[in-house]
Amino acid sequence: MSVGVVMLVHTAFDRAEQVARHWAAGGCPVVIHVDKRVPAQSFGAFQQALADVPHVTFSKRFRCEWGTWGIVAATQCASEQILAGHPEVRHVYLASGACLPLRPVSELVDYLADRPKTDFIESATTSDVPWAVGGLEAERFTLRFPFAWKRHRFLFDRYVTLQRLLRVNRQVPGGLVPHIGSQWWCLTRQTLTAILQDPARATFERYFRRVWIPDESYFQTLVRQYGVRIESRSLTLSKFDFQGKPHVFYDDHLQLLRRSDCFVARKIWPYAHRLYDAFLVDPAGAMKKTEPNPGKIDRIFAKAVDRRTRGRPGLYMHSRYPQDGRENGLTAAPYSVFQGFAELFENFEPWLAKATAARVHGHLFAPDRVQFADNQSVMNGALSDDARLRDYNPEGFLTNLIWNTRGERQCFQHGPQDNQAINLQIARDPNAQVSVISGAWAVPLFRSNANFSNLRKAAAQLQKTESDLLDLLRAPWVKARVRIWTMADFIDAPMEPLQTILEEIGISAPHHLAEVPRMVDLNGFGQFLQNLKNQGMHPYLMGDFPLDQSEMSEDRDRPRKPYLVR
Repeated sequence: MSVGVVMLVHTAFDRAEQVARHWAAGGCPVVIHVDKRVPAQSFGAFQQALADVPHVTFSKRFRCEWGTWGIVAATQCASEQILAGHPEVRHVYLASGACLPLRPVSELVDYLADRPKTDFIESATTSDVPWAVGGLEAERFTLRFPFAWKRHRFLFDRYVTLQRLLRVNRQVPGGLVPHIGSQWWCLTRQTLTAILQDPARATFERYFRRVWIPDESYFQTLVRQYGVRIESRSLTLSKFDFQGKPHVFYDDHLQLLRRSDCFVARKIWPYAHRLYDAFLVDPAGAMKKTEPNPGKIDRIFAKAVDRRTRGRPGLYMHSRYPQDGRENGLTAAPYSVFQGFAELFENFEPWLAKATAARVHGHLFAPDRVQFADNQSVMNGALSDDARLRDYNPEGFLTNLIWNTRGERQCFQHGPQDNQAINLQIARDPNAQVSVISGAWAVPLFRSNANFSNLRKAAAQLQKTESDLLDLLRAPWVKARVRIWTMADFIDAPMEPLQTILEEIGISAPHHLAEVPRMVDLNGFGQFLQNLKNQGMHPYLMGDFPLDQSEMSEDRDRPRKPYLVR
């Protein structure tokens, strides 16, 4: 028994010559079809280069455009030639000039000899395959496609639209059930002869000449009429990306191809010298005899498609900048935002850094400069503390900060006096953990010695800004994890919120914290709020803050809610 090889070639003739010699050296007769669009000079040189190889012949040339009938006609002609010229052939293997045998030819011959009546061809109905790309599945059989998609895109699209308007519905001849699958097959002599000598061949050809991409449906459909035993799979490893374009294999895919255990792979980069040397020149490096199993590497390709289409969370780059709302995660890692804590507690940032081992920044979106941790002027990724650079793209600034410091928890302060352009990004981000003590912005005003009329105006503006932020954070579509306390409620029982915050960051705090930040002196703060009311400004975000601070002190001294101050 022998295996005949039909090769479809249109470029990289030096590699096609090398592969043809490899097939012939393994005892396989080869018939080569060269695209008619190839210049006569190039074709003649290619033909002359293989003139010394016995059992390598060339078939009649056809013009082969992607998605048109020419590829099927070329395959038919070459198949007829190899069947007629080599009666010893029992299987015909269809390959391209970009295909590369991965295992010794003798193994393929033995494998097929053990399966003399088995056709290896991917063949499935359109309703059973999820990988058809381009919007045309069943319609490729019910409409007519006289125009080449790549060369006459405008006419192709307009003619499809016209047929849809006219409700064109071609009937499949002879009761055939259309099937589609990979172009690269291996058929028995019996099945292939039956297809090529079918009395209704002319009728079938008239129909399939106007089918879109007939090389993926002609043999795949007719094999169902004559095949005795059909294995609906290809012996050629051929992977496609999410756009339906074939993956190209390079030198660094050597181990990947070995793991597939397949007999042939396409599409190989013509300059992948390491691959051609490993599989064509080095028989000692051949793979072990085993059943072809491309499924072993499917996970890697699925991961590659996912990486290509979705990207990495929080990584925006010039080669893949996602559309708004279609990001695979706004940021790369969880982070914490604190509003009001630095105003209410002394040295809150050093305490939080010590308690959590996180990197705790000041107000990253302060109006004058970026307050990086440890008063740094430049952070990972060359992020500057210049407010003008930050405000040019505040969302990008935060995204870059989280990406460049992934692996380390980032915490920063935020408030109504800061740049509010980042608020929407934080609210939409599932990685954001937002803790707000509403009304705490009034503490710095209370401790300042500014003119009271100016304080009232500033308080009114800050309260309005924080109120807008709270409305945003309470929206039903918010994805950030948000906790909001009024200043009065927080001061009444500060231990539980602090412990909850540490636990959310990932620190298992004891039931009663042994060390907490010192709260600022709030004696007289209630009177300050009353003075604001007296001046016509109503500070409602602080909650029910008592006028007499001693009332709140008594509540804090109760044993049920201890608060330790050091």
